[in-house]
Order: sequence, then structure tokens, then C-alpha cells
Amino acid sequence: MSLWAALVALTGTLGMIVAGVFAARATKAAASATAEATRAAAQAAAEPEQRRVDLEAFKTIRDDLKVEVGELRVETTRLRAIVRAFAGYVGELTTQMRSAGVDPADPPPLVDEYNRTGV
Repeated sequence: MSLWAALVALTGTLGMIVAGVFAARATKAAASATAEATRAAAQAAAEPEQRRVDLEAFKTIRDDLKVEVGELRVETTRLRAIVRAFAGYVGELTTQMRSAGVDPADPPPLVDEYNRTGV
């Protein structure tokens, strides 16, 4: 009887070891799956917040650019007005020089182009 008891004890022990190995593998797979699911859930939860943050950053950049473009438009309009006024003034001086018998120097090509095209 002692032989049978030893065989049963040995078989039971081997069965417990095999069951432990399978349980450890299953636990490791379950932990890995749980970690992946947790990561995916965290990413899905964070995505709307990230989109909100990105949208706020975009709006800030857009608003800054609108202000800058507006300032550049004002500056460009002012510079165009100055160029037109200066061109008229130089034209009047040139006319006065010619009426006084003084031949003015030829204007630079860029000024000549502006006088012809207005641009």
C-alpha cells in the first residue's frame, strides 16, 4: 500500500507542478492583456483632451496671425501712401527744376517703373 500511496503522492505533486506552470502562463497572458487594454483605454480617454489642447493652440496661433496680418496691412497701406506722396512731391520738384532751366538727373529704373505703372 505504501507503494500506491507514494505513486499517488508523486502523481499528485507532478500534477500540481504542471497546473502551476499553466496557471503562471495564463496569469502572465492575462496581465499582458490587461496592461494593453489599460493602455488603449488611457489613450482613448486622452485623445479628446489632446484634440482640445491642439485646438486651443491653433486658435491662439490663428489669433496672433490675424493681429500680425492686420498690422502689416496697415503698415503697407501707410507705406504706399508715403510712396505716392513722395512721388508727387518729386514730380513737382522736377517740374520746377525744368521751368528754372535745370535738367534733373534721370530717375533710377525702379522709380521710372513706378511712374509708368503706379506699382
